[in-house]
Amino acid sequence: MNILKDKVILLTGGTGSFGKKFTDLVLRGYNPKALRIFSRDEKKQYDIEKRFREEGLDDKLRLFIGDVRDRERLHRAMTDVDVVVHAAALKQVPTCEYNPIEAVRTNIDGSINVIDVAIDNGIDKVINISTDKAVHPVNLYGATKMTAEKLFIQGNSYAGKTKTKSNCA
Repeated sequence: MNILKDKVILLTGGTGSFGKKFTDLVLRGYNPKALRIFSRDEKKQYDIEKRFREEGLDDKLRLFIGDVRDRERLHRAMTDVDVVVHAAALKQVPTCEYNPIEAVRTNIDGSINVIDVAIDNGIDKVINISTDKAVHPVNLYGATKMTAEKLFIQGNSYAGKTKTKSNCA
């Protein structure tokens, strides 16, 4: 079953390691209507676009500069989207420990924005990709990822038709 065929997909954090592989797989094998890459990294977006243009796979690729902390930009990016895959996060433990407020703003507040905007836009499916599981976190990074996962699960209580889910990659 191909749940991505003919769908408009928004991928937050689309220029990270997961995002690049996801983009490659989706464009080559799932025939989406469009794949929107949402990332604050202009250079990495340029590199992705160039790579897929050279391979003739860029006709369905859309690039959105933005940050999950920016609710208004997320709202614009989610207009007419069917599926959201949320992979944006700060992931380096030392960076998060040294910059705890930034980790909270991206990993928790950004996740809240994704959930709220998806619900407001009536998005069919929202999937949180978490590459790390933190059942009993011992550092701030783990605590932010655990909190984000719990928020996505709880999002179903408020979602109406939107279904939120947290998956471990």
